[in-house]
Order: sequence, then structure tokens, then C-alpha cells
Amino acid sequence: MKPAAFAYARARSLDHAIELIGGEPDARLLAGGQSLIATLNMRLSQPPLLVDINRVPGLDGIAVRDGSIEIGALVRHAQAERSAAITSHAPLVAKALPHIGHPAIRNRGTIGGSIAFADPAAELPACLVALGGEVAIAGPKGRRTVKADDFFKGLFETALGPGDVLTAIRVPAATAETRTGFGEFARRHGDYAMAGLAASARANGKGLTDTRLVFFGVGTMPVRARGAEAALAGGDLDAAVEALSKDLDPPDDVQASGPVKTHLAGVLLRRVAKQLMEKPS
Repeated sequence: MKPAAFAYARARSLDHAIELIGGEPDARLLAGGQSLIATLNMRLSQPPLLVDINRVPGLDGIAVRDGSIEIGALVRHAQAERSAAITSHAPLVAKALPHIGHPAIRNRGTIGGSIAFADPAAELPACLVALGGEVAIAGPKGRRTVKADDFFKGLFETALGPGDVLTAIRVPAATAETRTGFGEFARRHGDYAMAGLAASARANGKGLTDTRLVFFGVGTMPVRARGAEAALAGGDLDAAVEALSKDLDPPDDVQASGPVKTHLAGVLLRRVAKQLMEKPS
């Protein structure tokens, strides 16, 4: 299929992008376009205007400052994969990146696009929540930050409002006590996950604290398994797996039934829990 007719504009600056989309409530931003172009071609999305932000300066950097690592919205997945800063300071993101699509997709897809699109089966939104990160946003009323826990609102819904542009994400830089784990089940490598888990914790000598278990592919947005977190904090992995039956309520979809997804979530929890106990090399 071909997309419905639309107008196209290239933003010269961040302020120009905000002005363009603010003047057309149904406009869409074009960054990597790896999700947007597909929905346009299937006419699942029919915006009257596409605003291309690929040449907006200042959105493609990776920086470590003030105990956090900031990843610009226009950083390509492939660029992030090659980043020594992300490998060192955001190891959970580094673990997730190779699971995103295929090389051709990672060459064009952007970090900001993945977060803003908020696909419930995508890896990076779950990683952002698992790390307790935040989203930097610029809009008609100025700049603000939104915690990852508050950013995702529902199926493809976020805290972005009319005229808003996601400019970067920030996550706490890893320390010697940081522990992370990641896993997913997909029918083929690169396909959307039937179930996935992004996790982080802090080692305290005898065990783990501040554990965050965030599942994806099992709901309308990233899902924190708080019951399982509490059980795992007590050192009872079996109880943590059992708690998933209350923490998760995955719907049936074309990938798998809800009960199958819950079972897969339990398998992932056992695997990822082992990763959390390992000291980084």
C-alpha cells in the first residue's frame, strides 16, 4: 500500500520543530521512521504533516554528566551499540540494543523514536523504566523532564503533549554496585518479543536492593512486577516467579496466549535473576 497524501517540512532548529507541530495538532515527527513509515504505508496513520527533525542540531549526542548518562533523541541504535559510554555507564541499554530489529533497522531507528512511539513490545521503554530514568521534553511552554514511571500512559500513549518534542533520555550512570539483566523470547531474532524482561538492582554485599523488574510484550506498556520484586528482595526466587501470576495479566495476541506469556515471563525471571547476581566483569 501507499500512504495517504501528506505535507512535509524540514525543521531547521528545535524551536522551529515545536512551531511546526504546534501549528498542526495532528502532525507527526519524522526521525528514523522505522515504525512511522510502516504505519503510513498501511494507512494506520494518516497525519496531514510530517516534520523532519533529522537536521535539528544538538539531538544526537551521548554525554555522561552529574552521575547520569544522557542519550540524545536522534542517536541511532547502531550508534548507541558502538558507544563505549553506553557500554560502560548504561549496560542494560547495551544488552538490549542487539535485540532491536535487524541491522538495517538499527542503522536508521533512533533512541528517541523508540521511546516516543511507546510500543509495548519494544525493549528500550522497559529499560528506561527499569533504570528509573527520565525523559527530557521541549515544548511550547518550555523544557521539562518526566520520570520514566510517569511517561508511559497506555497503549502507544505517553506524557508528550501537543507541540512537544522528546529531546533526550537520561538514566543513572552505573556504579560498582549496579546489577542489570535482560532477556526476551521472540519467534525469530529481531521480531517483537512475545515476552521480555529488563531488570536492574543494587548489590549490597549479601543480596540485592532497589530491584526493578520491568516486563514488556505482556501489557499495554512496560509493566513493573512489584510483587515479584518484593519476593526477590527476600531471596525467594520461587515466590517471585509465583507472584507474576498476580503482577501480570497479559492479553492473548497473535504471538501467544496470555497464559503462555505468563509462563515465559517466569522462565525469563529465573534467567535474569542469575544475571543480577553476577558481578560485572
